[in-house]
Amino acid sequence: MNDFTHQKLISENVLFRFLISPGRRIFRHLLLIVFIGTVLYNSTSVIANPIAVFVYFITLFYVNMYVLVPKLLFRNRNIAYCLSVICILIIVAICGNFFNPFNKETELNIPLFSFLTVLLLAASSSIKLFQKGMTDKLLIYELEQSKTYAELEQLKNQINPHFLFNMLNNANVLTKKDPDKASQVLMKLSDLLRYQLYDSARDKVLLTSDIHFLEDFLNLEKVRRDSFDFLISKEGDLSGVQIPPLLLISFVENAVKHNNDATRSSYVNLYFDVRNDELFFKCINSKPTLKSVNNTGGLGLINVKRRLELLFPSTHSLSIEDDSEKYCVSLTIKL
Repeated sequence: MNDFTHQKLISENVLFRFLISPGRRIFRHLLLIVFIGTVLYNSTSVIANPIAVFVYFITLFYVNMYVLVPKLLFRNRNIAYCLSVICILIIVAICGNFFNPFNKETELNIPLFSFLTVLLLAASSSIKLFQKGMTDKLLIYELEQSKTYAELEQLKNQINPHFLFNMLNNANVLTKKDPDKASQVLMKLSDLLRYQLYDSARDKVLLTSDIHFLEDFLNLEKVRRDSFDFLISKEGDLSGVQIPPLLLISFVENAVKHNNDATRSSYVNLYFDVRNDELFFKCINSKPTLKSVNNTGGLGLINVKRRLELLFPSTHSLSIEDDSEKYCVSLTIKL
């Protein structure tokens, strides 16, 4: 179990929430007061003045919890805290010579009463240290989650300009060669940008919508290149399935970018299959006869790999097959 999962379980546990939640503080105090009061009430046969002992225990408990522990232990002033406890024990011993809370026939046992005092101090210190430890862990968890969200947003924002740059560059080339095709490219590009601006702003999008987005992208490429073809295969029940936006475009964009072949037709085939609460995605593209020396443009793949690590740290599988004829990316995501 990773730290994120562990901390999430802690945050969702009812007992832990009761012990550390500020909103439940009054209930914790009432429970403590009732517990100490019940113990002393059942000890009236031994204790002559249970009210005085109750006040002593409650005062000691809260002075230690809200004064000594925060001001000394939490600030690593351990020696000062130990000296404070010793002073309390000395005061207890001195007061024991003048005040005996027990019945007259029961002598005050100073070592026993001192032991009870130390036990009460240890209990209140343990509770406070436990609360601080759990609060710090939850704070670290929330900070990590916030950092993860910020990183995901940054990665998504890096993908969008990268994709837009490529498409505008394609349109710029076509304006000189074929203005009509350039117009078609710009129209399709506007549809793609509409999807990016509105749908990709959400945490999740429908898989069917994302597939339609990829289809528009490949159609756009088909308009630009005569010797290009693509296939989109869909199996299983895709309706209602949601995925993070713009998660698959980098694979497809990379496939299109690196399969341009001037000597023969090229292709990109996409396969989608949903079964057993898993999404299977495969992207296969042909490779050109003459390998391109241009190795730029890897930003999208780096980003999508990082997004997969953040979004599905232990519930995804990514494999890449690269041979002389084709390049294949296989991705499995647990839905």
